[in-house]
Amino acid sequence: MSVVRLEESRERIRTELDNTVNFWLKYSHDTVHGGFFTCIGRDGKVYDELKYVWLQGRQVWMYCRLYRTMDRFRKPEILEAAKAGGAFLRKFARVSGSSGQWKCAFCLTRDGKAVKIQRTIFSECFYIMAMDELSRVTDDKDMQLEAEQMMEQIIYWVRVDSSGLGRPQLPGDFPVNSMAVPMMLLCLVQQLTEGRGQEVFQKYRELGSWCVQQILQHIQRDGTAILENVSLDKTELPGCQGRLQNPGHALEAGWFLLQYSTEWGDEELQRTAIDKFMELPYQCGWDKEHGGLFYFLDVDGHCPTQLEWSMKLWWPHCEALIAFLMAYSQTKKPELLDRFFQVFEYTFSHFPDAKNGEWFGYLTQEGKLALDFKGGPFKGFFHVPRCLYMCEPF
Repeated sequence: MSVVRLEESRERIRTELDNTVNFWLKYSHDTVHGGFFTCIGRDGKVYDELKYVWLQGRQVWMYCRLYRTMDRFRKPEILEAAKAGGAFLRKFARVSGSSGQWKCAFCLTRDGKAVKIQRTIFSECFYIMAMDELSRVTDDKDMQLEAEQMMEQIIYWVRVDSSGLGRPQLPGDFPVNSMAVPMMLLCLVQQLTEGRGQEVFQKYRELGSWCVQQILQHIQRDGTAILENVSLDKTELPGCQGRLQNPGHALEAGWFLLQYSTEWGDEELQRTAIDKFMELPYQCGWDKEHGGLFYFLDVDGHCPTQLEWSMKLWWPHCEALIAFLMAYSQTKKPELLDRFFQVFEYTFSHFPDAKNGEWFGYLTQEGKLALDFKGGPFKGFFHVPRCLYMCEPF
């Protein structure tokens, strides 16, 4: 029965991936200035022309990954769109920071003028993902070198001196290990080293191990909770910041760790990834009354201060699908497949838009549609297609 159900799920996943790719090919390309529109309504109409660098980089990466690894997407229009998006990024995304170092903008006008810069590393991270993956399908060594040079700058910001990010050091502020940072760096290590040979592999080996150890520090409360932010001395932070849980983020960290454990043959890390970063967030994050995963939680049961805490967002469910299917494929434990099916049933009965294609991103706690756009400042061509792309082969 499970085999039949899994095959039926795979067919639905394949169909949704095709529909999602077609939606973005049809509606998101800016043929005048290059790059991609990401603020797209339910019917495909562009409602804002601002271009967000996170999403530009993600879309280039996703197009290239599909083109490179799945035969049915090896189409000239996908490659040309990726190349055009990459050219837009290279021309406009990088801006000179206050320290003289290169920063990437967070937001650009339609024709590429910088609107906003964030004091974080994430625009640069998605720039690296885009350049490295695009270099693989174009065999452009300069692009690969550019990705590695930007990576060195991020490593310096994270591990040596963060002043280049532009954040002032205030007396009441204290350093924090936010799980997003080592997670993203581990993702980049896996991206940059894939198939690149021993020299590149060894170059980032220590960094990968450091990222894993930083992520594991987020196991708190004697192993009973994953907290989003911890102190640099590996202890819990005070207040709301310290009690914050993000189930979707923890699940994403889980499958990052699972990939790493497979690469290194680390069975203990595999168990930790599943037991701590998948089972714990699922148990605390699943809404037992309405179904779906909460966006944020407070580990002590207080109301989270994030106004959208109780909403059901598309991307945590995408990460859960990847995590539980990957964990099942490696262990064959039936309870992990049961988790996958539960998340699958909720996700595919609530988020996809059967009429216009693609997925809605934001639901109320009860599972009703809250926001009806298909793309915005944070939702683009990434979490949905990456999830479907990764789940289809299992």
